[in-house]
Amino acid sequence: MVIGVPKEIKANENRIALQPSGAEILIQNGHQVYVEKGAGIGSGFDDEHYIKAGAKILNTAKEIFDKAEMIMKVKEPLAVEIEMIKQGQIVFTYFHFAASRELTEGIIKSKSIAIAYETIEKADGSLPLLNPMSEVAGRLAIQAGARCLEKVFGGHGVLLGGVTGVAPAKVVIIGGGIVGTNSAQMAAGLGANVVVLDVNIDRLRFLNHVLPANVTTMMSNPENIRQQIIDADLVVGAVLIHGAKAPSLITKDMLKLMKKGSVIVDVAVDQGGCVETIRPTTHAEPTYVVDDVVHYGVANMPGAVPKTSTIALTNVTLPYAVEIANSGYLEAISNNEEIALGVNVIDGKITYEPVSEAFGLDYVPLEQVLKTH
Repeated sequence: MVIGVPKEIKANENRIALQPSGAEILIQNGHQVYVEKGAGIGSGFDDEHYIKAGAKILNTAKEIFDKAEMIMKVKEPLAVEIEMIKQGQIVFTYFHFAASRELTEGIIKSKSIAIAYETIEKADGSLPLLNPMSEVAGRLAIQAGARCLEKVFGGHGVLLGGVTGVAPAKVVIIGGGIVGTNSAQMAAGLGANVVVLDVNIDRLRFLNHVLPANVTTMMSNPENIRQQIIDADLVVGAVLIHGAKAPSLITKDMLKLMKKGSVIVDVAVDQGGCVETIRPTTHAEPTYVVDDVVHYGVANMPGAVPKTSTIALTNVTLPYAVEIANSGYLEAISNNEEIALGVNVIDGKITYEPVSEAFGLDYVPLEQVLKTH
């Protein structure tokens, strides 16, 4: 199979979908790998690294899209990239379709095979291709939030861990999954007082056992969220619903209860966000203010640490990419339920129900689509 790796063009996105060692493994399996010129530089991998691995360098994204049977990316295709996607081409990347009707309709129109990293799911319900980036984003949420609390960045001038004789900050984390757990570990390690809210009592019980004493767990409901954010210095939105739009858990009215100069970091922004007033921002302009509360809505947070993120991503995506390339997508889907769950759109039909529900579009079960092949 011919695999193409274009340069990411989303603002301040420095990751690449495949590190050189991943390209080498695909080539050892008998495949061709084309990488766009300069695509890996932001992650610390220059063209020579890919050439030594056996990949070929092409000058433009169009050349990559024209040649490739499977495109590997990090972020969802933007409009200019959607126009280059061919019918029947496999696109393997983070899509987060439920956050964008334009993207969904564009991929439907392309009649490509959209396999989404974020909905590949193991039998135990874990999301192997989302987890590493969730770990990165959870940890970065605290770094970003701590910085935003500094007065020069719009915050009210509070140090997360406090100092001798001065109380530490209060951090409220909504969601106790991978993002929330990593955020709690980071915030607690810095000495903050941390509250984690989640709807799953078993998860809260687990977090009680593994997190330090300066972390309190609490059942997530509107009243508890309302009460906890009143005196919060930093709130982290860490809610995920597999492949679907995030629920809006902090409303505009709730925002008015928060302290002037407090900070919200909504990691769920790429799924629509769990804060009603959040909107996507960029690393270049990461924040804005609503009702005196600083909002941080960067939709590709792991892009801030591209070398770590690229290596972590390739570690988990490569085995699936090799299986798809070795078997072809039809056989891979048939033999591997995890990959089948990653198929969100195929031949112009939505095969992942939460995406259809997000926009009121038709849903066609994957098995039904495959009968026509």
